[in-house]
Amino acid sequence: MERTKKAPTNNKPPGSPKLNERIQTMAELVGRAQLISRFGKQYGTDRDLYEALGYPTTLLYEDFLARYERQDIAKAIIDRPVKATWQGVVKLIDDPSNMESEFTTAYKELDKTLKLKNKFLRLDKLANIGEYAVLLLGLDDVKERTGFKKPVKKGNRKLLYVKPFGMDKAKIQTFVSKPDDPRYGLPETYQMSVQVANEDNTEDIVVHHSRVVHVVWDNLESEIKGAPVMMAPYNRLMDLEKIVGGDGEMFWRGARPGYHGKVSDDYQLTKEMEDDLINQINEFEHNMRRFMVNEGIDIEALATQISDPGPHVDVQIQMISAVTGIPKRILTGSERGELSSAQDKAEYLSYVTTRREEHAEPNIVEPFVDRCMEYGVLPTVDEYETIWEDLFVLNEKDRVEVGHKRASSIREYTQNPMAEYIVPPEVFVDIGLGLSELEKKKIMGSVEAALAEERPLTPEEQSIISEESVAVTANDNGAAK
Repeated sequence: MERTKKAPTNNKPPGSPKLNERIQTMAELVGRAQLISRFGKQYGTDRDLYEALGYPTTLLYEDFLARYERQDIAKAIIDRPVKATWQGVVKLIDDPSNMESEFTTAYKELDKTLKLKNKFLRLDKLANIGEYAVLLLGLDDVKERTGFKKPVKKGNRKLLYVKPFGMDKAKIQTFVSKPDDPRYGLPETYQMSVQVANEDNTEDIVVHHSRVVHVVWDNLESEIKGAPVMMAPYNRLMDLEKIVGGDGEMFWRGARPGYHGKVSDDYQLTKEMEDDLINQINEFEHNMRRFMVNEGIDIEALATQISDPGPHVDVQIQMISAVTGIPKRILTGSERGELSSAQDKAEYLSYVTTRREEHAEPNIVEPFVDRCMEYGVLPTVDEYETIWEDLFVLNEKDRVEVGHKRASSIREYTQNPMAEYIVPPEVFVDIGLGLSELEKKKIMGSVEAALAEERPLTPEEQSIISEESVAVTANDNGAAK
């Protein structure tokens, strides 16, 4: 009797989580490759601009990191906005009336001990270079390497260290796969390469997501990956490298003239004479002699062949500036105090302020502080606020210029008898001088006191007005912060 061979039973559902994750990752890579393969195609597929111009169709983290480390302008588009974002002292307060509260003091001590602002700055850079970056929280409940894989133990923990990692050193290992989990689709564990002993010696550890602050910049659909800052301008960075590098090569080869020797028709050049002339030319070329002796040969210098690369460089810088939001003068470091430069600077500082409010606070500072309060590293408070150093504070030269213009406006206003009937003093002070509320109160108080007594302003009151007219606030409209 023939027996039917049964297939081996398998209690596991089709496709293990790890296998499913690999399949999903491969599908994403294939889809991305198909999308990228369409870049630069014209006339159907007959013309491929990317291939003709030497642009890569696939970019990896290593490509962006290499550009950051070796190309000046690539480093600038990462460093300039990040350094401006974290410029100055960063404070956290929970009670504006008490700058020495328990929470504020505890964060200040933690910042001082762990150098948090520096770690946040590095984390921000890494998130801009790649698709994401993470901050590893070194808590005291980990006694050995395997402890990183476990969730953080409840209780009051102590934060021993924080370490920023780029996406190449912190690869997502597993994802939360349960649809009823609030973290569905987000990373569950990371595989991190930690440096030990020296730069060439690293060890891999598996880290639970509760020990990590995951930071993304410029993301769209994905919650865990964004577009690297250098992705969009990458072709322009390559073009700029060609132009600037070609400029140096052009000058090296074309700035010093070549020479042409013409032998007279009735002159016979022997082998010995030819060798001697070649030796003289070599010595002349290598600066070992500054004259040559020859006969029967006229040596003429060829015209140099160099051109100005400036206009070509300028086009590439403009395109990079357009996509990064960094004004060209700030990107190239050529601030000269011109009106257009001042406008560029004001717009750029507004961009940096927005970057602080929409990226640095919600993506870096707040997740870190919330974790610290959850783990008992910082005192728990209902609300707290991040206080940044004012970017719009004027320097001494600007303050003097503003004070001079305000003094001129006051003089012209007071010398016209009809001025106060057309524009009342309080309106002039509010609109014409653009002062803060506190400054307006001080000035109007002195003016009203003098008007009530029908007397001229005292020297002290004139001094108050003069001083307050010079003091300006950070806002363009003069509103107090």
